[in-house]
Amino acid sequence: MAKIKAAILGFGTVGQGIYHIVNDKKEDLKKSLGLDIEISAILINNLAKERPATPGVLVTDDFEDIINIPGLQVVFEAIVNEDPAYGYLCRAIDKGCHVITANKVMFSKYSIPLHERAKSRGVFVGYEATTAGGVPVIKTLKNLLQVNSVKKIQGILNGTSNYILTQMRLEECPFDSALKEAQMLGYAEADPYNDVSGQDAFRKLMILSALAFGKQPNWNDVRVEGITEISLEDVKKAKLEGLRYRHVAEIVQDENGELFASVGPQLVGPDHPLYAIEGVNNAVSLDTNYIGTLTLVGPGAGMYPTASVMVEDYAEIIGKRAGFMITI
Repeated sequence: MAKIKAAILGFGTVGQGIYHIVNDKKEDLKKSLGLDIEISAILINNLAKERPATPGVLVTDDFEDIINIPGLQVVFEAIVNEDPAYGYLCRAIDKGCHVITANKVMFSKYSIPLHERAKSRGVFVGYEATTAGGVPVIKTLKNLLQVNSVKKIQGILNGTSNYILTQMRLEECPFDSALKEAQMLGYAEADPYNDVSGQDAFRKLMILSALAFGKQPNWNDVRVEGITEISLEDVKKAKLEGLRYRHVAEIVQDENGELFASVGPQLVGPDHPLYAIEGVNNAVSLDTNYIGTLTLVGPGAGMYPTASVMVEDYAEIIGKRAGFMITI
């Protein structure tokens, strides 16, 4: 049986999840793909740091060790920032590797040039994990766009902000208390700025824009507001009126093809597709010309939701190469 060599860049929460799922699903992947995937190497920052055992796998802090692996075919990228992730993926594509990323910060900026580069080399880019974690919005949107056009996208794209707003309403607690609880539960980072400021949701919205419309609005024209100014009194007043605060990322294309995007808190009623989305869940509502409005809901982050869709991207990419579709 043919063996596919893969590497993982970054071995934090998501990287470890990829490693575990690939090994747990090894036999299923063999049966469905007719191929055996092998994690050949893992790129890390600090060789001295204690981490789970990965017997038989090269663990290195030098990307040259990765890119020089003979027959390397797939690169899973789970690094945090733009650099060096973008450069690594460019080199992997140039070598003829398929690349699969969870890096929304990098991909929101470089999605279009990465796709163009991959197309020119005859390889694929998987990026389901960049947006809404375990919610299959990228795959769904790709399928819809074969027949439908999308007029508007609305989403709750950050589970931390949604959890905080939910707790403020249900427990009638102030923002600071809800944030501390989110941090204790591991939903929010020690520095929650990107989540509560709207920057995380903005990056994900730009990824959806590039897919749905083939372009992005000028980033400087997009109003991005967080949830830090929403008071408990605001939440209580909305609750009495039957309304809920949701942190909504939204983009609309007008009849002239111009894009208008915003990220910020909105008051929504029971008839709104995002009204019932509670806790750390993410949701994306797609307004299409033929099937109307479709809303997808699911977990937005975490080791296994994110890692599992990356492995699903792998199965889809290898299936495309072989001329058939695979689901796992």
